This record gives sequence, C-alpha cells and structure tokens, in this order.
Amino acid sequence: MPGNDTRLGVARQTWPIILANAAVPALGLVDTAVIGHYGTAVELGALALGALLFNFVYWSFGFLRMGTTGFVAQARGAGDEAEVRAAFARALLLAAAIGVALLFLQWPVAALYFGLMDGSEAVESVAGDYFRARIWGAPAALALFTVSGLLIGLGRSRELLLVQLLLNGLNAGLDLWFAGPLGMGARGIGLGTAIAEWTTCAVALAVVLRVLRARSGHATLLPAWSRIADLRRIREALAANGDILVRTLCMLFAFGWFANAGARFGDVTLAANHVLLQLVSFSAFFLDGFAFVAEARVGAAWGARDRDAFRRSVRLTSELAAVTALLLALGILLLGVPVLEALTSLPEVRASAAMHLPWAALYVLLSVAAFQLDGIFIGTTRTRDMRNAGLVSLAFFLPVAWLSAGAWGNHGLWAAFVVYVVARAVALWPYQLRMLAQLPVR
Repeated sequence: MPGNDTRLGVARQTWPIILANAAVPALGLVDTAVIGHYGTAVELGALALGALLFNFVYWSFGFLRMGTTGFVAQARGAGDEAEVRAAFARALLLAAAIGVALLFLQWPVAALYFGLMDGSEAVESVAGDYFRARIWGAPAALALFTVSGLLIGLGRSRELLLVQLLLNGLNAGLDLWFAGPLGMGARGIGLGTAIAEWTTCAVALAVVLRVLRARSGHATLLPAWSRIADLRRIREALAANGDILVRTLCMLFAFGWFANAGARFGDVTLAANHVLLQLVSFSAFFLDGFAFVAEARVGAAWGARDRDAFRRSVRLTSELAAVTALLLALGILLLGVPVLEALTSLPEVRASAAMHLPWAALYVLLSVAAFQLDGIFIGTTRTRDMRNAGLVSLAFFLPVAWLSAGAWGNHGLWAAFVVYVVARAVALWPYQLRMLAQLPVR
C-alpha cells in the first residue's frame, strides 16, 4: 500500500468505515421514527419485536462479511486477482443459498420465534406482517454482507460508505412513503426495507464489477467456474465460516447473560445497563473501523508472506485504535452524565447509570485489544483460533460473573464484563505470537 503505509493513510482509510458503521443502526432509528409518527403503539411494539429477530439472524450470519474480508485480503496480498474474484463469488453464492433457505423457512422460523416471545396477540400479528414483508429482502441483505467484506478486504472503504448511505437513504424514503401516504404501517416498513436492500444490492454489485474490472481488466464479475468450485478452497471457507459462527454465538451468549443477570437486580438496573451499553456500542463504531482496516492490511501482508508489513500493519492500526479508545473512555467519563440525561428522563435510571459510568469507560478502554486481535485473526482467517479463544473466554466469564455479581451486585457484574473483554484478548494473544512466528524473517 504505497503512499498509505502511514498513520495518516490508516486514518484516511478508517473514517469512511466509521461513518458506514454508524449508518447501520440508523436503519432501525429511521424505521422507529416513521412508525412513531405515522403508526400506533401496537405497530411500534411490533416493529421492535420483528426487528429483534432480524438483528439476531443477520448477526449470526456475520461470517459472510468477516470470512470474505480475510480471504480477499490474503488473495490481494498474494497478487492473485483470480482468487480475489473467486473468494467473493463463493461467498456471494453462499449468501444467496442462505437467503433462499430463509425464504423457504420463513413460516417455521416465525412460528418458533413468536411462540417464544411474550407479545400480545395484536403486536405479534402486526409483527408477523412486518416479518413476512421484510424477509423477502434476506438474499439481498446477505449479499450486501459479502460486498462489504470484499470492499473492506480491498481497502475500498469509500465505496463501502457510499453503498451504506444509499441503503439508508432509500430505506428512509420508502418507509416514509409506504407508512405515510400509503398508510401501510409496519408491513410497509418491512416492504420498504426489502426493496431498499434489493435496489442497493444491484447498485453495489455494479460498483463491485467496476472495482474488480479496474483491478484485473476482466469484463466479468465472476471467474471461471472451475476456480470457484475448487473443493479445497470451499472446505476452507466453510470451516472458517463455521468457526466464526461459533465465536459469534459465544459473544451473543455472553451479552445475553449480562443483560439477563442485570434484570435480576430490578427494572432500574436493567434499564441503566441498557443505556450504558449504548455508549459501549457507540464506541464500537470507532474501534471496529480500525479493526476493519487491520483486517485488510494484515490479511494482505499475510497473503504476501511479508513479516515486516504484517508487524507494521498491526502497529499502525493498533496505535491509532489505542489513542481513540483512550479518548472515547475519557469522553464517557467527562461527558457521560449529560449524555445519560439526553438518553433518559427517568431520574432513578440516570442515577444508577451514572454510578456505573466508570465501568463503561473502563470497558471501552480495555476492549481495544480484543477488537484489534479480532481484526488480525479475521484478516489471516485463523478462525479456529478465534473459535477456541471465544469458547475459553466465555467459559472463564460465566463463573467469574456468577461469583462477582453475587458478591457485589451490579458493580460485580460490570467488573466481570470488563474481565470478559480482557479475557478475549488474553486468550488470543498466544495464538498471535505463534502466527507471527510462521512468517519468514527478511
């Protein structure tokens, strides 16, 4: 990456990713705002219930983005343009297959999900309408995961930002039209999101075609079928995706356990923890940006078998990420109380959240190591190590959380949550040293 191998180059590559990350939750905010103005309380509750299902499903298939980034970055570093296109093609076909499967399985999935939830009959009925409308966008939504993975792996963060802004803009406009003048309510929100996903997917594939054509000179998006159907590469991709899925489920379980444990301390504590997690999630937009750049740069260095470039990529991205984490933690400490007042008007929730604010700041400060190591391991597709570290850190977190929460209440729970994010990094560190030893010294 001549000309970009500096802190300034990393920063220029990171800011579009940060903006793109921040744009993702805006989809949910727009949907909520539209229904909040044009719908009823039942429709608003139905939207929350239906969106939760899509969040869980799509987060579970996040390996489509992460795996694509790693394989593409390595092929790019090795100078194998045919493999860049083949890795993307395999991920795109897998995304299409999963998307079509979700379409066929939508009825049993909806029946199982709504059977487990405790919503009223009216809310679940409207949520079902929302789900049945939005689910038709699943193949496009999953395909966009692979497009994001490709663009990150190639270091094309500005194109990624443009794709995300297009999706958000279309979603907002269609939601307003369907739920407003057409009066379609939550079903219109789901339909608008599905149409926005398909439209954005078509535009994104055109962008990808232009990017790939400029890199290799080929007029087609996909390489020869024999290259796509390479059984060894397919097995590698499936194994990596399975490992990432297990690691993701471990994280989901840990966050779910944290939320459920907070609920045992009462509604006020549950609400306060939720508000504090919004600050943690906001900070993740920034830290994820540096981790994504690390994926692309480290993956390219790994594919080129360049030890010096590998170490330089880790150092540059980690230094900027660490400074950013420090600034974010200080911001939470210094500005956290006014932010809490903006997020909730409930005095008891504000007081509880303010009392635990230092824990959120400490979590953000120490989480940078886990973010960066995740980026390194995704870029090198050392997913088995990620899976093992995810299982080990979860197994460590659960007994620590149980003991500390029992002894010190919500403070103990937050302390265990901080220990968990540190444990994620500590569990990965030995694997990272072993990985570096495998690169030749020049």
